[in-house]
Amino acid sequence: LGMLDSQFEFEKNLSDEYEQLLAQLEDHESTSTVDRLRVDFYRAVYDKKKDDFRYIVRIANTDIDGEKKLVRGLTSIRGIGMHMSALITDETGIDKDTKIGNLTDSQIEKIKKALENIEESAPKWMLNHRKDYETGEDIHLIGSDIDMRLRDEINIMKKIRSYKGIRHERGLPARGQRTRANNRSGLTLGVSKRREDRKK
Repeated sequence: LGMLDSQFEFEKNLSDEYEQLLAQLEDHESTSTVDRLRVDFYRAVYDKKKDDFRYIVRIANTDIDGEKKLVRGLTSIRGIGMHMSALITDETGIDKDTKIGNLTDSQIEKIKKALENIEESAPKWMLNHRKDYETGEDIHLIGSDIDMRLRDEINIMKKIRSYKGIRHERGLPARGQRTRANNRSGLTLGVSKRREDRKK
């Protein structure tokens, strides 16, 4: 963390000094060769930073906007919320306000490793799939794994003919909701207008 802080301070001082020198050159207060060389150096540094910027970064099979800050950008991955994103950035030691597009290859690799090992670093209550049906372990699913696991577990419920499985099979609510007013289908759709006209 000390190295990251010193790097951030160096970059901040660099940008401040660069702006001061530009202002001096515009006002013709300082026109020495050394100052001009320093301005050229700073300009080269900033041009290189612009060239290295990535507008789309791919992490966990998800395209993330490079303009977003790290904590907000990681929430683009399905299964990662703000709390989990903050935990991952703390684990990697990368500054939360860093733009995704400015991350180096090594930092992206760190994030990928942290995503693979979420179960080890995150507390159990933060995981989105506790007590897995097959293994009984607490795991965290991200991306397309969420849909695949959901589909598999609904199929298991249908096979064992559990109440929830039968409700899923019939396309009815599975969590005890009322169906007298909502989710009505088939022949029981109320009194038709023709029947009312006949009565009159």
